[in-house]
Amino acid sequence: MSKFVDKVVVITGAAGGIGRASAVRFAVEGAAIVAVDLTEQALEGTVAAVEDAGGRALGVTADVTNASQVEGYVRAGVEEFGGIDVLFNNAGTEGTFATLEEYPEDTFDQVIDVNLKGVWLGMRYAADALRQRGGGAIVNTASIAGLTGTPGLVAYGASKHAVVGMTKTAALELAPAGIRVNAVCPSPIETRMMRSIEARISPDDPEAAKKITTKQLPLGRYGEPEEVADLVVFLCSDHASYINGSIIPIDGGRTAR
Repeated sequence: MSKFVDKVVVITGAAGGIGRASAVRFAVEGAAIVAVDLTEQALEGTVAAVEDAGGRALGVTADVTNASQVEGYVRAGVEEFGGIDVLFNNAGTEGTFATLEEYPEDTFDQVIDVNLKGVWLGMRYAADALRQRGGGAIVNTASIAGLTGTPGLVAYGASKHAVVGMTKTAALELAPAGIRVNAVCPSPIETRMMRSIEARISPDDPEAAKKITTKQLPLGRYGEPEEVADLVVFLCSDHASYINGSIIPIDGGRTAR
């Protein structure tokens, strides 16, 4: 029996590497997917991938920093599939690469809005939908940048530290409703975001930046989006029914140093 038959999963940032891999993985386990991202064009590949895996998907365009649009994607999921059982709060942006003294204020604000406010709004508006189903699970995408210092990525690191703290608060507040809240903290993953960060660190030789970063990973490689998806699906399943408020690195041993 698949783990998520008759379950509805909302995924923000669904057009990205981790979001798409998670959508497919949940679909394989029987879930209906509400795939959320900024543009319809970006979502087409994710919706197609879910359908190719034999699942059902609803693509919803939304800006996760806009309360009415967040409320809208929750409402769309309820109207289309009858409710919501899982929220994977995955939308995020890396910002730019600069020292804290040189970091642009408008970029700082954007990173905090997407990575922090977007996660808060998602939980705020999805919580009652999960409560109406008798409980459920929320997973927030933090980062190992939320566990360590992040020279050059001050806004990103600050936002992910805040996601860690907010996850713990939400876990305590929502537990009486049977809603578990956890966070995953990936190390560098083979995604567009890491290509962007590498190019910002070393514009003339992004591959050199990747080699330096890889040397910091005990397993000697970046993770794959599917590996993060496997962890997310586990945390949302009944196999993780007593895991709540946990902040779980998936980093090849990076934070064990």
